[in-house]
Amino acid sequence: QVQLVESGGGLVQAGGSLRLSCTASGGIFAINVMGWYRQAPGKQRELVATITNTGYRNYAESVKGRFTISRDNAKNTVYLQSNSLKSEDTAVYYCLYRNSGLDYWGQGTQVTVSS
Repeated sequence: QVQLVESGGGLVQAGGSLRLSCTASGGIFAINVMGWYRQAPGKQRELVATITNTGYRNYAESVKGRFTISRDNAKNTVYLQSNSLKSEDTAVYYCLYRNSGLDYWGQGTQVTVSS
Protein backbone atom coordinates (compact mmCIF):
# COMPACT_ATOMS: atom_id res chain seq x y z
CA GLN A 1 0.00 0.00 0.00
CA VAL A 2 1.42 3.35 -1.07
CA GLN A 3 1.74 5.98 1.65
CA LEU A 4 2.40 9.67 1.05
CA VAL A 5 3.75 12.07 3.65
CA GLU A 6 3.55 15.78 2.91
CA SER A 7 5.28 18.72 4.54
CA GLY A 8 5.95 22.40 4.00
CA GLY A 9 2.58 24.08 4.19
CA GLY A 10 1.89 27.12 6.32
CA LEU A 11 0.95 30.78 6.44
CA VAL A 12 2.67 33.22 4.12
CA GLN A 13 2.07 36.77 2.98
CA ALA A 14 1.04 37.53 -0.58
CA GLY A 15 4.09 37.64 -2.80
CA GLY A 16 5.94 35.17 -0.62
CA SER A 17 7.15 31.63 -1.26
CA LEU A 18 6.67 28.15 0.10
CA ARG A 19 8.17 24.78 -0.75
CA LEU A 20 6.05 21.67 -0.37
CA SER A 21 7.52 18.17 -0.20
CA CYS A 22 5.92 14.75 -0.48
CA THR A 23 7.63 11.39 0.00
CA ALA A 24 6.09 8.13 -1.18
CA SER A 25 6.74 4.73 0.36
CA GLY A 26 5.43 1.18 0.14
CA GLY A 27 4.88 -0.56 -3.19
CA ILE A 28 6.45 2.14 -5.35
CA PHE A 29 6.98 1.42 -9.03
CA ALA A 30 9.61 3.24 -11.05
CA ILE A 31 7.13 4.29 -13.74
CA ASN A 32 4.68 6.69 -12.17
CA VAL A 33 3.30 10.19 -12.01
CA MET A 34 3.54 12.33 -8.92
CA GLY A 35 2.11 15.74 -8.35
CA TRP A 36 -0.05 18.17 -6.48
CA TYR A 37 -3.72 19.04 -6.45
CA ARG A 38 -5.45 21.58 -4.25
CA GLN A 39 -8.89 22.20 -2.83
CA ALA A 40 -10.15 25.54 -1.59
CA PRO A 41 -13.21 25.83 0.67
CA GLY A 42 -16.40 25.29 -1.30
CA LYS A 43 -14.53 24.32 -4.46
CA GLN A 44 -13.62 21.10 -6.20
CA ARG A 45 -10.16 19.62 -6.04
CA GLU A 46 -8.09 20.92 -8.95
CA LEU A 47 -4.79 20.19 -10.63
CA VAL A 48 -1.77 22.24 -9.64
CA ALA A 49 1.07 20.34 -11.31
CA THR A 50 2.24 16.84 -12.12
CA ILE A 51 5.56 15.31 -13.15
CA THR A 52 6.35 11.88 -14.59
CA ASN A 53 9.31 9.75 -13.60
CA THR A 54 10.97 10.89 -16.86
CA GLY A 55 10.51 14.55 -15.96
CA TYR A 56 7.56 15.56 -18.12
CA ARG A 57 5.73 18.39 -16.35
CA ASN A 58 2.14 19.59 -16.56
CA TYR A 59 0.92 22.79 -14.89
CA ALA A 60 -2.41 24.44 -14.33
CA GLU A 61 -2.61 27.73 -16.22
CA SER A 62 -3.16 29.61 -12.97
CA VAL A 63 0.27 28.64 -11.60
CA LYS A 64 2.44 28.69 -14.73
CA GLY A 65 5.46 30.91 -14.27
CA ARG A 66 5.04 30.99 -10.49
CA PHE A 67 5.20 27.34 -9.38
CA THR A 68 7.85 24.75 -10.22
CA ILE A 69 7.44 21.02 -9.72
CA SER A 70 10.44 18.73 -9.41
CA ARG A 71 11.24 15.29 -8.10
CA ASP A 72 14.03 13.10 -6.78
CA ASN A 73 13.41 9.59 -8.05
CA ALA A 74 15.99 8.06 -5.73
CA LYS A 75 14.07 9.44 -2.75
CA ASN A 76 10.56 8.93 -4.21
CA THR A 77 9.97 12.58 -3.37
CA VAL A 78 8.19 15.34 -5.25
CA TYR A 79 8.57 19.04 -4.54
CA LEU A 80 6.50 22.10 -5.34
CA GLN A 81 8.26 25.45 -5.21
CA SER A 82 5.57 28.11 -5.01
CA ASN A 83 6.60 31.72 -5.63
CA SER A 84 4.67 34.98 -5.95
CA LEU A 85 1.84 33.47 -3.94
CA LYS A 86 -1.59 35.03 -4.17
CA SER A 87 -4.59 34.89 -1.86
CA GLU A 88 -6.35 32.68 -4.40
CA ASP A 89 -3.63 30.05 -3.88
CA THR A 90 -5.03 29.45 -0.40
CA ALA A 91 -6.13 25.82 -0.21
CA VAL A 92 -5.34 22.40 1.13
CA TYR A 93 -2.67 20.92 -1.12
CA TYR A 94 -2.75 17.17 -1.71
CA CYS A 95 0.09 15.04 -2.96
CA LEU A 96 -0.69 12.49 -5.67
CA TYR A 97 1.00 9.24 -6.66
CA ARG A 98 -0.40 7.59 -9.79
CA ASN A 99 0.52 4.22 -11.26
CA SER A 100 -1.35 1.67 -13.38
CA GLY A 101 -4.54 3.69 -13.25
CA LEU A 102 -4.59 3.92 -9.46
CA ASP A 103 -4.37 7.20 -7.55
CA TYR A 104 -3.05 7.52 -4.03
CA TRP A 105 -3.41 10.72 -2.02
CA GLY A 106 -1.63 12.31 0.88
CA GLN A 107 -3.47 13.66 3.89
CA GLY A 108 -3.16 17.26 2.66
CA THR A 109 -1.24 20.26 3.89
CA GLN A 110 -2.78 23.70 4.39
CA VAL A 111 -1.39 26.68 2.51
CA THR A 112 -2.77 30.04 3.57
CA VAL A 113 -1.78 33.24 1.78
CA SER A 114 -2.65 36.46 3.58
CA SER A 115 -3.21 39.64 1.60
